[in-house]
Amino acid sequence: MNGANCASPAIGRRAVLAGAVGSVMLQCGMGGVSSALAQTVAAPAASVAEPFDFDRLTAAMQDMATRPAVAPVKPDGFHTSFDYDDYRAINFDPARARWSEDAGRFRLAAFHLGWLFAEPVQLFEIIDGLAQPLTFSTDDFLYYDRIRDLVPQHAELAGVAGFRLSGPLNRPDVQDEVVAFLGASYFRAVGRGNTYGLSARGLAIDTALGRPEEFPRFTRFWLQRPTPSDATVTVYAALESHSCTGAYRFVIRPGLDTAMDVTARLFFRHDVGQVGLAPLTSMFLYSEKNRAGFDDYRPNVHDSDGLMIRRRDGDVIWRPLNNPPRLSESWFTEDSPRAFGLMQRDRAFASYQDASAHYERRPSLLVEPLSDWGRGAIRLVELPTDSEANDNIVAFWVPSAPLVPGQQHEFAYRLHWGAQTSDASSDLAYIRETRSGAAGVAGADSDPNARKFVVDFAGGLLAALPADAAVQAMVTVSGGEILFQALKKVDGSGDWRLVIDVAAPNGALVEMSAHIAGFDRKLTELWLYQWVKR
Repeated sequence: MNGANCASPAIGRRAVLAGAVGSVMLQCGMGGVSSALAQTVAAPAASVAEPFDFDRLTAAMQDMATRPAVAPVKPDGFHTSFDYDDYRAINFDPARARWSEDAGRFRLAAFHLGWLFAEPVQLFEIIDGLAQPLTFSTDDFLYYDRIRDLVPQHAELAGVAGFRLSGPLNRPDVQDEVVAFLGASYFRAVGRGNTYGLSARGLAIDTALGRPEEFPRFTRFWLQRPTPSDATVTVYAALESHSCTGAYRFVIRPGLDTAMDVTARLFFRHDVGQVGLAPLTSMFLYSEKNRAGFDDYRPNVHDSDGLMIRRRDGDVIWRPLNNPPRLSESWFTEDSPRAFGLMQRDRAFASYQDASAHYERRPSLLVEPLSDWGRGAIRLVELPTDSEANDNIVAFWVPSAPLVPGQQHEFAYRLHWGAQTSDASSDLAYIRETRSGAAGVAGADSDPNARKFVVDFAGGLLAALPADAAVQAMVTVSGGEILFQALKKVDGSGDWRLVIDVAAPNGALVEMSAHIAGFDRKLTELWLYQWVKR
């Protein structure tokens, strides 16, 4: 991850493609406020320091929402001819990293314009309450291969595509890349020992509703210059789209789990079909439950293997992810949930056998509301894919109360990026693995309309119980029929295994739930699963 020395190509094609989906979206214009807050991103900012704080940004974005949206300007220049390979041949020069002259922890580097990133963003630095534009030129980048001769020397750039922050995450003597903002409102972060995996976004609008999705875009960023003793760095962002504007604040603390405290203040020009708050985007290709469709030596290929929801009453939902035959969605109605997120529970290299991608190092991402979000639903969207280059999983919070145009809507939450698996201190056993295969008894002909599901529960108070303990599996199935059900403790492991054979007609959408109960209490997480019968 080596931040200051990390080239932009290290992000890879899938990450770049995922971040670039907002490149066709709109940006909004405004007037009547200071130039640093009101400017568009068509040209480099004037080198003028102006007062800045979160409330000033909020007022500017609120005023902007009263005005019509205007299309972004894509500046001409040598970068417009870059293709994917050209873009990979550009590195930010580590010697030019901002803040490197200080003795502090953090360094700032930028992503170059070009390829899918045609619309620039502007960066500003805040010192003592004053914001000063950060400008970049061709002197800040290293160019290789054929593009070396295409790039003018000492040419000022009309903004950049995004930026990244590095710090001593894994070793005190190495600058590791911690977070990157690139494309639309996408950003990624890692905890200690992680490599980049899933992404977060500032906002989702009309995702998978059968009409074009609107991708709000971070157009300007203000970065508080950290002092040498600072363990956090604060970033502010202006969010702009056809339907809304927003003021965002990110307080980023790198660590074992990198934490981001996010405050979003949103303003809508008009009603929208659906607003997705704290959206997460990931990839799930296959695992033990659907590997048969992939001729691949690797046992698992995914950035995340499940959606976890911690409910207000203390229950925990675990929903294993799917790669469905058609677009599928699941809704989980909640009242002020404690947290939700897309998790990578399996941390064993042997489960992936990928010495390049290292999926066992991909971070989990948990969203923890810091205010009362009220009633709403967590929506999970799963798209079919035949390639690990495609992000096909989306999850976000949909509030029940409408976000009324003309009003300010504020949401605060904390993002936890890291190698989180399960809560080892919990009394509840967690779901270690979900597997599936042909129904029936091994060696006998299987029912073509049935499928076997095997769920392993590990840890918690359940692990200490003997095999003859008075516990039972509570299983429900809708859209299908249970043909067989069994629960037993697995010898030598402490895990408890639930086996269910379920039959359903072709095309059926089968919803299943299960947990283990005993002694007048739930002993496990709640397993929820959706089976689309082919």
